[in-house]
Amino acid sequence: MMSSRRSLFALAFAAIAASSIGFASAADLKEVRIGFQKAGIQPAVKERGVLEAALKEKGLSVKWVEFAFGPPLLEALNTGNIDFGYTGDTPPIFAQAAAANLLYVAALPGSGKNEGIVVPANSPIKSVADLKGKRLAIPKGSSAHNTAVAILEKAGLQFTDVTAVYLPPADGTAAFAGGTVDAWAIWDPYLALAEKSSARVLSFAGDAHDSIGFFLANREFTNAHGDLVALLNQTFAKEAQWANGHRDEITKSLAASTGVDPAVVSTLVGRSVFEVTPVTDKILAEQQQTADRFHKLGLIPKPINVRDIVWKWSPAS
Repeated sequence: MMSSRRSLFALAFAAIAASSIGFASAADLKEVRIGFQKAGIQPAVKERGVLEAALKEKGLSVKWVEFAFGPPLLEALNTGNIDFGYTGDTPPIFAQAAAANLLYVAALPGSGKNEGIVVPANSPIKSVADLKGKRLAIPKGSSAHNTAVAILEKAGLQFTDVTAVYLPPADGTAAFAGGTVDAWAIWDPYLALAEKSSARVLSFAGDAHDSIGFFLANREFTNAHGDLVALLNQTFAKEAQWANGHRDEITKSLAASTGVDPAVVSTLVGRSVFEVTPVTDKILAEQQQTADRFHKLGLIPKPINVRDIVWKWSPAS
């Protein structure tokens, strides 16, 4: 998570360094490095070995590199330490603003129910409007950051109407449980875990905006190996189709990889959609709105055009 301007500047310098990184030719390439999070279908895909099988035919192995959330994954993508990975909507915006060396290569539309703002069960806060003047925990630079701003705007509030307390998920969990914040903007499985502990969902992400995740790839890797990026997209897209019909297996895999109660995981899997699509004009319009929102708030230093870093992919390619 980018918790300070210093991390943004570090990413910018890393982008300069990354420009000198050379990627192996098709003949020399030995492995593809996938950045993943313990979320969605990713643990199940890793467990099923479908990427390994697809790439073995090309004489390549797969190296899975785990990340807790999106921004550090994108830093690794930018510097060429991984080739391909998944994040929510906001981390790529911060990365692009810092001149990161990456491209959007596919989109993962969400249900809008896997992220939101929660308050304690006994909180006097009954509506989003009641958040005015309250302390709201947010993982800075994450998709939940965008969700928080969108939910507040939908209720007629400015982001400055709340006191943002920037905390990574683990620290946010402690702050919310300890009562040092009044509300928390967060995603599953933390959201579902909070609900299990009797927290109330004040608003889901989908109440205020479209919830979209993305696959991104290192720009140099994509330019050198577009066929492999397309193959990764196609393989994940097929796995998403499989996942929609095998939710019990997704639940089992996620519970095993995260250590979260299977009953909680079942809740979040049940309200998820699994889909991998090209980055459409509609999705880009939503992402541009998010970028403009963060620039208006002064959280990114200059306007960006998200279309500048989109790689065109067709499922038939």
